Amino acid sequence: MIHPDTEVRFINSTVGHGVVATRRIPRGTVTWVQDSLDRTFPPAEVETFPSMLREVLDKYCYRNRAGHYVFCWDHARFMNHSFDSNCLLTPYGVEIAVRDIPAGEELTNDYGCFNIIERFQPCAEDGGRDVVEPDDLERCHHLWDDKIRGAVKHLPEVIQPLKELVDPAVWQTLNAAATGEVTLDSVATMLFREA
Repeated sequence: MIHPDTEVRFINSTVGHGVVATRRIPRGTVTWVQDSLDRTFPPAEVETFPSMLREVLDKYCYRNRAGHYVFCWDHARFMNHSFDSNCLLTPYGVEIAVRDIPAGEELTNDYGCFNIIERFQPCAEDGGRDVVEPDDLERCHHLWDDKIRGAVKHLPEVIQPLKELVDPAVWQTLNAAATGEVTLDSVATMLFREA
């Protein structure tokens, strides 16, 4: 489930719709939780679907470390890519705001975390990367790990509307990481490696 202080809005004719904050979302806020309404499809099942359905999954899913397609039931599936995203997926089935997101700003992900199958050419942005590659988790994980660790430090001090959906053991791990008691797993652990 995505943070309740968001809504889908038309962004522009290039990217279409996106998810926008309706109120300020502080750094360290859990912005999305994989919940029991999200669907997970093994690749073998996806191959049995008609091409129209496979296209939907290719567009709106990410792949987890097992290579399964994760389809978000809510408007989280409309989150757009940015190389300087304000949210990042963690290995714990939650996404976190890695900086303050003011009301009216679009929530974005770095699609490099999503085990994409084919390289993706997003809209041009300033910065070092200009293409999302299937191996970005391997190459860029240290950048995302640093952002996530910095954001998790703020987790206990901000309001967490999605807390009740987070597995209690995961919440305990995130809080222990916030105080420096444990080190979070790297996002590199989310990499799907084809056999």
